[in-house]
Amino acid sequence: MSRSILFFIAVLVSNITFCQSNSPIAIIPQPVKVEQKTGYFSLPQNIMIQAPANPELKYAITDLQKRLSVATGKKVIVSANSSAAIIKLEINKTANIPLGNEGYTLSVTSKNITIKANKPAGVFYGLQTLMQLFPKEIERNEKASNIAWKAPCVEITDYPRFGWRGLMFDVARHFFTKQEVKAYIDQMAKYKFNLLHLHLTDDEGWRIEIKSLPKLTEIGAWNVYRVGQFGTFPPPAPSEPRNFGGFYTQDDIKDLINYAKEKFVNIMPEVDVPGHSLAAIAAYPELSCSGGVKNIGVSSGESIKDWSTHTAIYDDNLCPSNEKVYEFLDKVMTEIAALFPFEYIHVGGDETFKTFWKSSDAITALMQKENLKTYEEVQGYFEKRLEKIVESKGKKFMGWDEILEGGIGPTAAVMSWRGAHDGVVSAGATANLSGGEVAAKAGHYVVMSPTEYAYLDYMQSDRVMEPHVYASLRLSKVYSFDPMPASLNSNEQKYVLGAQGNLWTEQVYTFRQAEYMTWPRAFAIAEDTWSPKENKNWDDFVRRVEAQFARFDVEEVKYAPSMYDPDFIVSKASDGKLKIELKNEVNGLDTYYSFDNSYPDRFYPKYTQPVMVVDFATQIKVITYRGKKPIGRMISMPISELKSRIK
Repeated sequence: MSRSILFFIAVLVSNITFCQSNSPIAIIPQPVKVEQKTGYFSLPQNIMIQAPANPELKYAITDLQKRLSVATGKKVIVSANSSAAIIKLEINKTANIPLGNEGYTLSVTSKNITIKANKPAGVFYGLQTLMQLFPKEIERNEKASNIAWKAPCVEITDYPRFGWRGLMFDVARHFFTKQEVKAYIDQMAKYKFNLLHLHLTDDEGWRIEIKSLPKLTEIGAWNVYRVGQFGTFPPPAPSEPRNFGGFYTQDDIKDLINYAKEKFVNIMPEVDVPGHSLAAIAAYPELSCSGGVKNIGVSSGESIKDWSTHTAIYDDNLCPSNEKVYEFLDKVMTEIAALFPFEYIHVGGDETFKTFWKSSDAITALMQKENLKTYEEVQGYFEKRLEKIVESKGKKFMGWDEILEGGIGPTAAVMSWRGAHDGVVSAGATANLSGGEVAAKAGHYVVMSPTEYAYLDYMQSDRVMEPHVYASLRLSKVYSFDPMPASLNSNEQKYVLGAQGNLWTEQVYTFRQAEYMTWPRAFAIAEDTWSPKENKNWDDFVRRVEAQFARFDVEEVKYAPSMYDPDFIVSKASDGKLKIELKNEVNGLDTYYSFDNSYPDRFYPKYTQPVMVVDFATQIKVITYRGKKPIGRMISMPISELKSRIK
């Protein structure tokens, strides 16, 4: 046999081996059960899809056609019944009980793909998983060349752990356009989130049209343009134009709701009262206890509260003793309830500094009349009246966990953001329980959204690398979140609806930064709320996150690479010198450093143990590598910054 023939056979065998050895599957959120088989399914030139004629799946099928044709250049045909179909979408005639309303099975063989579900939502989520099996170029909005359009053979059974899987998007502190909100929904839906919580009102803006109260958007939607460190700006001068901001018309809201519905995402509105109401008070000053005397207009990012003493500098609270407040809220809730089909309206209730209530004769009279002993009970009085208004519109009432402090109505639901360390004040509360645990034990439905795991506005890396916020939250911490508190018994657990991540936007000025702050930490929230707790594995999660990074690169969606940045842990050695420990969040990385102001690479000193700061050094520069490839960002850490961290 000639050498050329032997070489040809060797190449052929190696190609067969390559085709039969499957690369690891990288799905987020991790399905309940994944059984990878040998081989691949390859998309033919003509793709026939069999799909049920269900109006709820109209968008999903159209989107599937687009994604399978635009990037691949292939022809895609949809039929309600075709024996030639290679992709089959089916609604089970007899319900598969474990799958519930959102679960699915996905079977990929070398010949065809089948997705089965009890409900249309399950088919939609099965399609999101299917897209993650194809090459990352499937995310392109133009044809990709020289791509093997294959998906690994696999059998997947999948369903969510929790029914409430949400993200909160604060569009009040900084306004984001309708198209930007739609883009946020697009990414949410791909990772099986089903709830967008829109924070529509705050001190910095009122973002929803209320036709019976036109000043809310004529005045309350606009402030003075500021960029920099939020909370440090000077109050605007009277001559500065208030033309920065915006709002959603009611037609905009209807459009967003319909857009989200096609992707099986509900939208929950939040009107944050009685605190965080400067925008409303700017429009209608009579709603505050100070009558607008201490009103500076819509906040433009200046300091309006003293957080060290929990004292309000300016009056941003609605006045519970004023009947006009309840007339105002009745109008607001009437229009909001008519717009949003979702069952809950979120009414805020957080961070209500009672400074101006305490100096109000009207509040004192209310306390005497209603036998209210504390100002927390004054807020409880307000919340119970508002709950009746919300329920009169056919909606359910939800608020942040502060609504527990003065007592709440029997049907109120709680969104728990404060941990046990924050000192929740409520009947039956202890130092070891969060607001969510207190509420669930009392028989109230709860959504878990604790700061220490779910606040996406927190810094993701060292503070020298991020817009400064008062706290940090690394990806691994988010991934360790279990929404089900261990303190709850089996009967109490039924009150935990699920969980969500919250993106407050004081320091988020653009949509690109909103993406950066959301991803990849929202990948972890998606897995915390969808995947079985026992399936969690940090190293495998990192692998799958990196696969999603590659897909985001194709889509040009921004994300934070902060998981590659080391933590700086500084202490003082016995000789008085600074000692630096570098701790990597991702395993298997090498870190290199320099003290001479030059930029290190892998030929510089490698970090293997804590290092002492050399005399006269002004900074340490560090970078992480995976093998021979730099993967982290170059970090320049001033020695003065490290010294400031020594307690």
